[in-house]
Formats: sequence, C-alpha cells, structure tokens
Amino acid sequence: MRSRCRMVTSTVDVLDFAFHPKAIAVIGASENPYSFGYHYVRHLLDYGYPGRVYPVNPDRETVLGLRAYPSLNSIPGTVDYVICCLPADKVLDSLAECAARGVKVVHLLANALSETGRQEAKKLEARILHEARRYNLRLIGPNCLGVYYPGGGIAFGYDMLKESGTVGAVFQSGGSSHLLVRYGESRGLRFSKVVSYGNAIDVDESDYLYYLARDAETKIIAAYFEGVKDGRKLLGALAEAARAKPVIVIKGGRGIAGAKAAASHTAAIAGSDIIWKTALRKAGVIQARDMKELVDFLVAFYSLPPIRGDRAWVVGMGGGSAVICADVCEEAGLRVPPIPPEIREQLRTKVPELWDWLGNPIDMSIMGGLSMDFGQIIGEILRMVARSPHFDVMIAEISEGNPVSQDVWTSMVSGETEQFLSLSGERLKPLVAVVGGDKVAHSVIQDSRWEILTEARARLVAAHVPTYSTVADAAKAVRQVIDYWQARAET
Repeated sequence: MRSRCRMVTSTVDVLDFAFHPKAIAVIGASENPYSFGYHYVRHLLDYGYPGRVYPVNPDRETVLGLRAYPSLNSIPGTVDYVICCLPADKVLDSLAECAARGVKVVHLLANALSETGRQEAKKLEARILHEARRYNLRLIGPNCLGVYYPGGGIAFGYDMLKESGTVGAVFQSGGSSHLLVRYGESRGLRFSKVVSYGNAIDVDESDYLYYLARDAETKIIAAYFEGVKDGRKLLGALAEAARAKPVIVIKGGRGIAGAKAAASHTAAIAGSDIIWKTALRKAGVIQARDMKELVDFLVAFYSLPPIRGDRAWVVGMGGGSAVICADVCEEAGLRVPPIPPEIREQLRTKVPELWDWLGNPIDMSIMGGLSMDFGQIIGEILRMVARSPHFDVMIAEISEGNPVSQDVWTSMVSGETEQFLSLSGERLKPLVAVVGGDKVAHSVIQDSRWEILTEARARLVAAHVPTYSTVADAAKAVRQVIDYWQARAET
C-alpha cells in the first residue's frame, strides 16, 4: 500500500481513499450468506486486504471471526472508507455517523432508488445526496458493486484474480463490470482498478475517468455507460483520458428498447446514438458494440506493441478458408500484399517444393505431402516475414480441420503452437493467433480435437499472445490498434 498525504484536495484525492484505504468498515456486516454484508466482509478477507477491517453490526460480537462493533463511533481506529450494505431507507442514519468518524468515502450498495422511477425513491436519493454534501462525504453509487482493486486486496466478487494488470474500467453496470473481469481473465487480461458506479449521484463516471487517466497502474481504460447527467463533463474527461492512453467504450441504450432498459437499470438518460457516436469519435475514443468486442479490442491493446502500418501477413487454413481470410482482413481495413521477391528467393532455398506456389494468405492445403516437418515449415516462413520490412503484423491461424489422421493433425497443431510461442517471444514483429473451436456445442466438446485446440489456446493466452476465435475478429481488433497509434503519431 503506497504512503501519501491524507489531506483531501480534489475528487481524485477522494478516490485515492477508496482504492488505498488504511481501514475499511462494513456497515451491515452479517453472518447471513445471502446478505451483501456477509459477502463484502468475506471479500476483504479472501483477497488479503492488508488494512484493518471493521464489521459493524449491533447484534453480533463477531462476524466471520472478526470482532464486530455496534456502531462506527465504537471503532477505536481511523476509518477512511465505508462499505454500506444497509437498505436504502437506513442509509440516511449512517451518514452522520460516517461524518463524525472522519470517513472520506462511502460506497452505497442500496438499490430501489431513482432507477425505479418512483417519486418517493427519487426524493430519498436526493435527500441522501443532500446529507452527504452537508457532511462533506463523497459517495460511490448507490446501486452498484463498488471497487475491484486486486493490488489492494479489494474485490466485489468471488474467484476474481488477485494478480494485477494494466486495464482500468469504469462501468455503470455492476453485472457487466463483473462479466468484464470474468471474460477478460479467460482471455489473458489482468486489471488495475475496476469501478462499478451505478446511479452516480455524487462521484460520477467523469471523475473515475480523470482518476484512471492519471493512474500510473492503468495503461488502458475500458468504460460502459448508459447515460450521463453532464455530457460536457464526460466528453472532457474522455478526451483527456484518450490523450493519455487508449480508451474503449460501450455506450449502452443505443436503441429504443435499450434506452428504456437503461432508465430502469440505473436511472440513466441514454440520449441519441448518432450524437454519442459523433461525440465519442471526436473525443478520440474507440467504440465497441458489445462485451465481446470490447474484450477483443482490450486484448489487442494489452498484448500488442504500437502498430502504425496496415500490411498484414496471414497464415490461413486450407482452400476457401484462406480466401475468406484475405477478404475479412481487407474488409477490416488491412492490406494483404503479395510476397516480395526477396522472401520468394529465401523460400526457394528453404521450401523448394513450394517457393513459387505460396502466397499471402498462405493456403495450408498445399503443404500436404511435404517431406519437411509441418511446424518447421511454418516457423521458417514466419521468421522470414518477421524480419521483412514489407509487413507490419502477422495473423496466424492454427489448423482447425485437416483431412489427416488424428496423430498427424495433433503433431501439426503442436508444431504450430510451439512456433507461434517461440516467435512471439522473439518480438521480431507483432503476432496475433487465431484458434477456433471456443464456441463448439457441448455435445461435441469432448472430441479430442477440440480438447487439443483448447489446450493450444490456453498456452497462447498464458504466454500473452493475443488470441482470437476468428480471423475477422483478429483483423478488426488489430485495425483498432493501428488507427489509435496512427492518430497519436499525427498529434
């Protein structure tokens, strides 16, 4: 935990207390495993939060083995940060107590407030904000999961990785923030800080973006928002963040049904999709349509170095698949240039049977019957390309299907995987891997071929090789990286 002056001078300083608190109190702490008060104490214990944890419950002497306190006022030490697990109608009573104890930030889990559309709930939310401001307290939420900071032992879910990374995230939706972490982990992403902010009646999405823009632990920012109360402030925050690091955003509530769902979810006003697209583009933000595309783009920025050229070398599968690879790469905005004469001459020596036949993309079907080891051939070709100034990025696909025996095919996949891993480690040129089969029906998942592909994918992901299920997905993600770094070079 880093040391710093505890004087609060800005919202950024306030958020530092949420991410680096010396002590956390959980109001509404409980032994009931169906309550948030149980889970948030468990999370602090399970993830190894290094500071003091103070469960607050007037009816218990202990909670999960920790001494429980009847009130905040009875806690002997300083408390920076409070996780309030009380229902909405109990929140007001706790705010005065938080102020008296010198608390800086309160995370409110309470829902059933303005997102319901009910007037009484809206009035209660307004009173909560009024009281918080009167007491000079800052609020995260309400109606949110709060903070995931693996480096500081703070989390909002079970079985989330304790290993830190460089992706920071600002998510209006708690469920979507949890899904981002889960799905991202399976693709090799690791996170610096993630905030689920819900109704954002006080500290809002812009404040979190300003924080992450200046956060040294965060190199890439992901965001999901449904609507905002201050669009001008948000666009300013996005522009500042995008000048510092890549920012990838999902804008929820783009259509009529989505806008209605957003209003009932977090009391958000979604706004015009066309206006948002234009404004985000002007701010220099990368836009994703859904969670899968967001993670695809994050994987590319997380693992690839800056790429400013668009010339791709593609190793495709056989026959028509190779043709499709070329099509989808060009449709994504990549060029697939022919093999230059100097590489053709190298091929004459290394692969004499194929030197005048190979093209870009490589049609794997023409390699059948060669005397050379399949993996060795691929490795030789990839290294020629990796050293060539005529290409900027390589997209290499594992042979998903092949009319050969099981043992021969297994050897081919193993050889390709080894070559991809070796080449990626040499860092001669950016390499993106494509491994299919991740969406195979459960009825056939036990087929040994799919198991082998799953193992290959896992090895590549573990080695931080950006890995996709289709060439189209890979090409689209690579194009985002190129566009970002080209734009940065022009500014």
